[in-house]
Amino acid sequence: MLFSCLLLGCHHKNKMDTTQSGLPVYNSADFTPTWPEDPAKAATLHHSIPAFTFTDQNGETITERTFAHKIYVADFFYTSCPGICKTLSSNLIEVQQTFEKDSEVLILSHSVTPDFDTQARLKVYAKSLGAIDHKWFMVRGNKDSVYTIARQAYFADEDLGLQKNTADFLHTENILLIDKQRRIRGIYKGTSRLQIADLIKDIQALKKEG
Repeated sequence: MLFSCLLLGCHHKNKMDTTQSGLPVYNSADFTPTWPEDPAKAATLHHSIPAFTFTDQNGETITERTFAHKIYVADFFYTSCPGICKTLSSNLIEVQQTFEKDSEVLILSHSVTPDFDTQARLKVYAKSLGAIDHKWFMVRGNKDSVYTIARQAYFADEDLGLQKNTADFLHTENILLIDKQRRIRGIYKGTSRLQIADLIKDIQALKKEG
């Protein structure tokens, strides 16, 4: 799994720390939260998601520029997943519905089986869920690129520092909240309706940061 339950527990505990204000920033794979005193300065000091290029369900090229000045939710899935992916994707529908008219909030789902998940399969999958084009991007790309950004940028599939490569399958039920500076601001169990509710509240809090 992407993150252990212990890490998720720490995440929510730290968010409730009354000595801090606002959402924390996560800069490393151990997901230790930090609270920037100067948000403007912090944008240049903290870990951020690097440049990327993928193709979405409509065959359109999607890059980090697609998400410029946007808040987005990132996750990893595959269309043939028999278990958690369907629950996770169904829960993300609630996020889409909540922010359907809000152009500042997007969803980015990465296929971890891009060789199998062709554009046509992604299109069918997106349609089956009711994903809105240009609101919810389901993307594929070179497998090495997908797995590299998953593990090195989103810290996906980390296991107490154990290094993995593309031969090790990437599968997770967790999703991440990314701010307008492409920093990680939250980690949530996507199969939990309660944590999806937390995610929605945190998106609303991020919007107040401007």
